[in-house]
Amino acid sequence: MPILQRSHLLLASAGLSLGLAAAAPARAADPSSSWTLNASPAATTLPHLATLPSLPQAPRVFAITPERRALLNTIRYAEGTWANGQDLGYRILFGGALFDSLDRHPNRVIRTARYTSAAAGAYQFMPFTWSMVTRALGIADFQPDSQDQGALFLIQRRGALPLADRGELTPELASRLAPEWASFPTLAGRSFYGQPVRRFEDLRRFYEQNLAQLRNETPPVWENVAIQPLPPACNDASLSCQLEKVSDVSRSSEAARPISNPSR
Repeated sequence: MPILQRSHLLLASAGLSLGLAAAAPARAADPSSSWTLNASPAATTLPHLATLPSLPQAPRVFAITPERRALLNTIRYAEGTWANGQDLGYRILFGGALFDSLDRHPNRVIRTARYTSAAAGAYQFMPFTWSMVTRALGIADFQPDSQDQGALFLIQRRGALPLADRGELTPELASRLAPEWASFPTLAGRSFYGQPVRRFEDLRRFYEQNLAQLRNETPPVWENVAIQPLPPACNDASLSCQLEKVSDVSRSSEAARPISNPSR
Protein backbone atom coordinates (compact mmCIF):
# COMPACT_ATOMS: atom_id res chain seq x y z
CA MET A 1 0.00 0.00 0.00
CA PRO A 2 1.75 3.24 -1.07
CA ILE A 3 2.08 6.10 1.43
CA LEU A 4 1.99 9.72 0.27
CA GLN A 5 4.71 11.66 2.16
CA ARG A 6 4.22 15.20 3.56
CA SER A 7 6.67 16.63 1.04
CA HIS A 8 4.54 15.28 -1.80
CA LEU A 9 1.35 16.87 -0.58
CA LEU A 10 2.47 20.36 0.51
CA LEU A 11 1.99 23.06 -2.05
CA ALA A 12 5.13 25.15 -1.86
CA SER A 13 4.08 27.78 -4.38
CA ALA A 14 1.98 30.75 -3.17
CA GLY A 15 1.97 29.37 0.38
CA LEU A 16 -1.20 27.36 -0.26
CA SER A 17 -2.24 24.58 2.10
CA LEU A 18 -4.75 21.77 1.79
CA GLY A 19 -7.86 22.09 3.92
CA LEU A 20 -8.19 18.38 4.40
CA ALA A 21 -9.74 18.55 7.86
CA ALA A 22 -12.95 20.06 6.47
CA ALA A 23 -13.13 18.02 3.27
CA ALA A 24 -15.11 14.80 3.06
CA PRO A 25 -13.32 11.61 1.91
CA ALA A 26 -13.52 11.11 -1.86
CA ARG A 27 -15.97 8.47 -3.05
CA ALA A 28 -15.47 6.73 -6.37
CA ALA A 29 -18.11 5.31 -8.67
CA ASP A 30 -15.82 2.57 -10.04
CA PRO A 31 -14.04 0.72 -7.22
CA SER A 32 -11.78 -1.11 -9.66
CA SER A 33 -9.90 2.00 -10.85
CA SER A 34 -10.13 4.65 -8.12
CA TRP A 35 -8.40 5.74 -4.92
CA THR A 36 -9.83 6.89 -1.60
CA LEU A 37 -8.10 9.20 0.86
CA ASN A 38 -8.35 7.94 4.46
CA ALA A 39 -7.02 9.94 7.38
CA SER A 40 -4.36 8.28 9.50
CA PRO A 41 -5.78 7.32 12.93
CA ALA A 42 -2.67 8.73 14.63
CA ALA A 43 -3.03 12.28 13.28
CA THR A 44 -5.78 14.64 12.22
CA THR A 45 -3.61 16.38 9.64
CA LEU A 46 -0.91 15.16 7.28
CA PRO A 47 0.23 12.59 6.36
CA HIS A 48 -2.68 10.73 4.69
CA LEU A 49 -2.86 7.26 3.21
CA ALA A 50 -4.00 6.49 -0.33
CA THR A 51 -5.62 3.06 -0.31
CA LEU A 52 -7.48 0.94 -2.82
CA PRO A 53 -11.08 0.20 -1.79
CA SER A 54 -12.10 -3.33 -1.01
CA LEU A 55 -13.45 -5.62 -3.68
CA PRO A 56 -17.21 -5.60 -4.29
CA GLN A 57 -19.23 -7.94 -2.14
CA ALA A 58 -20.03 -11.19 -3.90
CA PRO A 59 -21.86 -14.36 -2.91
CA ARG A 60 -19.62 -17.27 -2.02
CA VAL A 61 -21.36 -19.41 -4.63
CA PHE A 62 -23.17 -18.15 -7.72
CA ALA A 63 -26.18 -20.13 -8.89
CA ILE A 64 -25.75 -21.44 -12.42
CA THR A 65 -28.97 -21.20 -14.42
CA PRO A 66 -29.36 -22.20 -18.09
CA GLU A 67 -29.03 -18.51 -18.99
CA ARG A 68 -25.78 -18.12 -17.08
CA ARG A 69 -24.40 -21.42 -18.34
CA ALA A 70 -25.16 -20.39 -21.92
CA LEU A 71 -23.21 -17.17 -21.42
CA LEU A 72 -20.30 -19.05 -19.83
CA ASN A 73 -20.25 -21.44 -22.78
CA THR A 74 -20.35 -18.49 -25.19
CA ILE A 75 -17.31 -16.96 -23.47
CA ARG A 76 -15.51 -20.26 -23.91
CA TYR A 77 -16.53 -20.32 -27.57
CA ALA A 78 -15.21 -16.79 -28.06
CA GLU A 79 -11.96 -17.51 -26.22
CA GLY A 80 -11.29 -20.70 -28.16
CA THR A 81 -11.70 -23.06 -25.19
CA TRP A 82 -15.14 -24.49 -25.97
CA ALA A 83 -13.75 -27.93 -26.91
CA ASN A 84 -17.28 -29.15 -27.67
CA GLY A 85 -18.26 -28.55 -24.07
CA GLN A 86 -15.70 -30.99 -22.67
CA ASP A 87 -13.76 -30.38 -19.45
CA LEU A 88 -10.61 -30.37 -21.57
CA GLY A 89 -11.29 -26.67 -22.16
CA TYR A 90 -10.58 -25.92 -18.50
CA ARG A 91 -6.94 -26.96 -19.01
CA ILE A 92 -6.09 -24.86 -22.06
CA LEU A 93 -3.25 -22.37 -21.95
CA PHE A 94 -2.99 -19.30 -24.13
CA GLY A 95 -1.90 -20.56 -27.54
CA GLY A 96 -3.72 -23.90 -27.25
CA ALA A 97 -1.34 -26.04 -25.20
CA LEU A 98 -2.61 -27.98 -22.18
CA PHE A 99 -1.53 -27.94 -18.55
CA ASP A 100 -1.94 -30.86 -16.17
CA SER A 101 -2.75 -29.79 -12.64
CA LEU A 102 -5.95 -27.98 -11.67
CA ASP A 103 -4.73 -27.40 -8.14
CA ARG A 104 -3.82 -23.79 -8.96
CA HIS A 105 -3.48 -21.34 -11.83
CA PRO A 106 -0.48 -22.51 -13.89
CA ASN A 107 0.94 -18.94 -14.17
CA ARG A 108 2.94 -19.90 -17.24
CA VAL A 109 3.93 -17.24 -19.78
CA ILE A 110 3.39 -18.33 -23.39
CA ARG A 111 4.91 -16.43 -26.31
CA THR A 112 3.57 -16.61 -29.84
CA ALA A 113 4.57 -14.76 -33.00
CA ARG A 114 2.37 -11.77 -32.10
CA TYR A 115 1.40 -11.99 -28.42
CA THR A 116 2.72 -12.94 -25.01
CA SER A 117 0.27 -14.02 -22.31
CA ALA A 118 -0.12 -16.11 -19.18
CA ALA A 119 -3.87 -16.57 -19.64
CA ALA A 120 -5.16 -20.03 -18.74
CA GLY A 121 -8.33 -22.02 -18.24
CA ALA A 122 -11.74 -22.06 -19.84
CA TYR A 123 -12.10 -18.31 -19.43
CA GLN A 124 -8.43 -17.46 -20.02
CA PHE A 125 -7.80 -15.94 -16.60
CA MET A 126 -4.67 -13.84 -16.25
CA PRO A 127 -2.74 -14.61 -13.03
CA PHE A 128 -3.45 -11.23 -11.41
CA THR A 129 -7.15 -11.53 -12.30
CA TRP A 130 -7.34 -15.01 -10.80
CA SER A 131 -5.60 -13.76 -7.66
CA MET A 132 -8.34 -11.15 -7.28
CA VAL A 133 -11.01 -13.84 -7.79
CA THR A 134 -9.52 -16.13 -5.15
CA ARG A 135 -9.41 -13.32 -2.60
CA ALA A 136 -12.99 -12.30 -3.33
CA LEU A 137 -14.54 -15.78 -3.34
CA GLY A 138 -12.17 -17.74 -1.12
CA ILE A 139 -11.32 -20.19 -3.91
CA ALA A 140 -8.25 -22.33 -3.35
CA ASP A 141 -8.01 -24.39 -6.57
CA PHE A 142 -8.45 -24.08 -10.34
CA GLN A 143 -11.06 -26.80 -10.80
CA PRO A 144 -13.83 -26.38 -13.42
CA ASP A 145 -16.42 -25.37 -10.82
CA SER A 146 -14.04 -22.79 -9.41
CA GLN A 147 -13.36 -21.38 -12.87
CA ASP A 148 -17.11 -21.11 -13.52
CA GLN A 149 -17.57 -19.22 -10.26
CA GLY A 150 -14.65 -16.94 -11.09
CA ALA A 151 -16.10 -16.08 -14.49
CA LEU A 152 -19.49 -15.27 -12.95
CA PHE A 153 -17.75 -13.02 -10.43
CA LEU A 154 -16.08 -11.11 -13.28
CA ILE A 155 -19.43 -10.83 -15.10
CA GLN A 156 -20.98 -9.42 -11.92
CA ARG A 157 -18.02 -7.08 -11.45
CA ARG A 158 -18.74 -5.59 -14.88
CA GLY A 159 -22.37 -5.03 -13.92
CA ALA A 160 -23.51 -7.55 -16.53
CA LEU A 161 -25.09 -10.30 -14.43
CA PRO A 162 -28.63 -8.81 -14.50
CA LEU A 163 -28.34 -8.56 -18.28
CA ALA A 164 -27.17 -12.16 -18.47
CA ASP A 165 -30.18 -13.32 -16.46
CA ARG A 166 -32.55 -11.96 -19.12
CA GLY A 167 -31.67 -14.86 -21.40
CA GLU A 168 -30.62 -12.71 -24.33
CA LEU A 169 -27.18 -11.84 -25.67
CA THR A 170 -27.41 -8.17 -26.62
CA PRO A 171 -24.76 -5.77 -27.95
CA GLU A 172 -24.86 -4.00 -24.58
CA LEU A 173 -24.11 -7.22 -22.71
CA ALA A 174 -21.27 -8.08 -25.09
CA SER A 175 -19.76 -4.60 -24.80
CA ARG A 176 -19.79 -4.78 -20.99
CA LEU A 177 -17.78 -7.98 -21.16
CA ALA A 178 -15.38 -6.63 -23.80
CA PRO A 179 -12.96 -5.12 -21.24
CA GLU A 180 -12.81 -8.50 -19.50
CA TRP A 181 -12.57 -10.78 -22.53
CA ALA A 182 -10.77 -9.37 -25.56
CA SER A 183 -12.64 -11.71 -27.91
CA PHE A 184 -15.96 -9.96 -27.16
CA PRO A 185 -16.75 -6.97 -29.37
CA THR A 186 -17.43 -3.45 -28.19
CA LEU A 187 -20.44 -1.54 -29.49
CA ALA A 188 -18.21 -0.49 -32.37
CA GLY A 189 -17.59 -4.15 -33.21
CA ARG A 190 -13.89 -4.05 -32.28
CA SER A 191 -11.82 -5.62 -29.54
CA PHE A 192 -11.35 -3.48 -26.46
CA TYR A 193 -7.63 -4.31 -26.62
CA GLY A 194 -7.09 -4.30 -30.37
CA GLN A 195 -6.86 -8.09 -30.53
CA PRO A 196 -8.75 -10.57 -32.74
CA VAL A 197 -12.46 -10.39 -31.94
CA ARG A 198 -15.52 -12.51 -32.63
CA ARG A 199 -18.39 -11.13 -34.68
CA PHE A 200 -21.38 -10.35 -32.50
CA GLU A 201 -23.76 -12.26 -34.78
CA ASP A 202 -21.64 -15.40 -34.41
CA LEU A 203 -21.68 -15.09 -30.62
CA ARG A 204 -25.42 -14.52 -30.51
CA ARG A 205 -26.08 -17.50 -32.78
CA PHE A 206 -23.98 -19.78 -30.59
CA TYR A 207 -25.60 -18.39 -27.42
CA GLU A 208 -29.16 -18.90 -28.66
CA GLN A 209 -28.51 -22.45 -29.85
CA ASN A 210 -26.75 -23.36 -26.63
CA LEU A 211 -29.45 -21.81 -24.44
CA ALA A 212 -32.21 -23.66 -26.30
CA GLN A 213 -30.37 -26.93 -25.77
CA LEU A 214 -29.85 -26.24 -22.07
CA ARG A 215 -33.49 -25.33 -21.54
CA ASN A 216 -34.60 -28.56 -23.20
CA GLU A 217 -32.43 -30.67 -20.94
CA THR A 218 -34.91 -31.73 -18.27
CA PRO A 219 -34.38 -34.48 -15.72
CA PRO A 220 -36.00 -37.82 -16.54
CA VAL A 221 -39.53 -38.36 -15.26
CA TRP A 222 -40.02 -41.66 -13.47
CA GLU A 223 -43.48 -43.19 -13.59
CA ASN A 224 -44.95 -45.00 -10.64
CA VAL A 225 -45.63 -48.56 -11.74
CA ALA A 226 -48.19 -50.46 -9.71
CA ILE A 227 -46.95 -53.96 -8.91
CA GLN A 228 -49.79 -56.47 -8.70
CA PRO A 229 -49.23 -59.23 -6.13
CA LEU A 230 -49.45 -62.78 -7.42
CA PRO A 231 -52.19 -64.97 -5.96
CA PRO A 232 -51.01 -67.79 -3.75
CA ALA A 233 -50.38 -71.14 -5.44
CA CYS A 234 -53.26 -73.59 -5.27
CA ASN A 235 -51.91 -76.82 -3.76
CA ASP A 236 -54.77 -78.53 -2.00
CA ALA A 237 -56.97 -81.43 -3.15
CA SER A 238 -60.10 -79.36 -3.69
CA LEU A 239 -62.09 -79.52 -6.93
CA SER A 240 -61.27 -75.89 -7.75
CA CYS A 241 -57.54 -76.56 -7.53
CA GLN A 242 -57.82 -79.64 -9.70
CA LEU A 243 -59.72 -77.69 -12.37
CA GLU A 244 -57.14 -74.87 -12.22
CA LYS A 245 -54.29 -77.33 -12.77
CA VAL A 246 -56.07 -78.81 -15.78
CA SER A 247 -56.60 -75.32 -17.18
CA ASP A 248 -52.90 -74.47 -16.73
CA VAL A 249 -51.85 -77.64 -18.56
CA SER A 250 -54.20 -76.86 -21.43
CA ARG A 251 -52.84 -73.31 -21.80
CA SER A 252 -49.24 -74.60 -21.76
CA SER A 253 -50.00 -77.18 -24.45
CA GLU A 254 -51.73 -74.58 -26.58
CA ALA A 255 -48.76 -72.20 -26.31
CA ALA A 256 -46.28 -74.94 -27.25
CA ARG A 257 -48.21 -76.08 -30.36
CA PRO A 258 -46.55 -74.90 -33.62
CA ILE A 259 -48.57 -72.52 -35.75
CA SER A 260 -49.44 -74.02 -39.16
CA ASN A 261 -48.74 -71.95 -42.23
CA PRO A 262 -51.72 -72.06 -44.60
CA SER A 263 -49.51 -71.13 -47.55
CA ARG A 264 -47.62 -74.42 -47.35
